[in-house]
Amino acid sequence: MSTGGKKGDLRFKRVLLKVSGEALMGSAQYGIDVETVGRIAREIKQAVEIGAEVCLVIGGGNIFRGLSGAAQGMERASADYMGMLATIMNALAMQNALEGLGVSTRVQSAIPMMSVCEPYIRRKAVRHMEKGRVVIFAAGTGNPFFTTDTAAALRASEMGCDALMKGTQVDGIYTADPKTNPDAERYEELTFMDVLSQDLKVMDASAVALARDNNIPIVVFSIHEPGGFVSVLNGTGRSTIVKSSAA
Repeated sequence: MSTGGKKGDLRFKRVLLKVSGEALMGSAQYGIDVETVGRIAREIKQAVEIGAEVCLVIGGGNIFRGLSGAAQGMERASADYMGMLATIMNALAMQNALEGLGVSTRVQSAIPMMSVCEPYIRRKAVRHMEKGRVVIFAAGTGNPFFTTDTAAALRASEMGCDALMKGTQVDGIYTADPKTNPDAERYEELTFMDVLSQDLKVMDASAVALARDNNIPIVVFSIHEPGGFVSVLNGTGRSTIVKSSAA
């Protein structure tokens, strides 16, 4: 697929890309697949090259998921902090892949870890993006009991993003799981209230409510579609957009 697009014709200029930790596993059952991380990094580089300002939040489920740890008897806050540390590992892996492609990158962590990355400072992050750097936000919100989805909505709000891009396993939101139900239909558009009232599993409710309150559309697309990220930025790719009101 052609990546298409040129500077000036983007539907969304400044975006936060949310990627699950599981997306970094590739075909493996655990951990980080370097080839998969490299492919996603190339998608991000293409977006930067056509003028998009990009920041990222990456989950940690490929290494450790706080809720899973809590379900096995761990104290929830401790399990969540472990999950936050997993997101830092993923952020450093993505930084390494992006800088290997010549993309200037900064990692900012909500849990200070000065030896490996910057602490999260909002004004500094905004300045990095204005200079064309990709900023990767790690360690969630820095607080237990909040998911990386909520962290993504929070950082998108703080950065003044035009959209929150949710890279998933499928090319949008469907009436049912398209992998198991061939009759499932894809939504083109939904409102925030549609997602909340129908309990659609796009992002957790607090993330959706935060995006709604700050009027930041959520765009759900396939992170595995070659050129998909740039196509969605251009407004031509397959996706579902969640916004305040339907067209």
